[in-house]
Amino acid sequence: VQLVESGGGLVQPGGSLRLSCAASGFTFSSYGMSWYRQAPGKERELVAVISGTGDNTNYADSVKGRFTISRDNAKNTVYLQMNSLKPEDTAVYYCRARRFIPRYDYWGQGTRVTVSS
Repeated sequence: VQLVESGGGLVQPGGSLRLSCAASGFTFSSYGMSWYRQAPGKERELVAVISGTGDNTNYADSVKGRFTISRDNAKNTVYLQMNSLKPEDTAVYYCRARRFIPRYDYWGQGTRVTVSS
């Protein structure tokens, strides 16, 4: 099982980035996918989640209206489109795959996003 994030980097406030998470080794469409982030000195927090079919999404209040989670089950990839980025969005962003019955839980290694002028 692998989750490989990409797309992080340095961006100016107000800019955009699109993160990708490529999955392999499991039945991707059977898993809910989510993005988490962890800023320096802070706990990891949920940013966005999407159901296996992609029909249902949910967002942290801090990113609603700015971030969009999506998935392409044909490509086994989940995305996070981040617009209007703020310095407080600076963090390492992690991809997570989770299934409850049976219970499986996988994490990627993270990709760093820095929002700074």
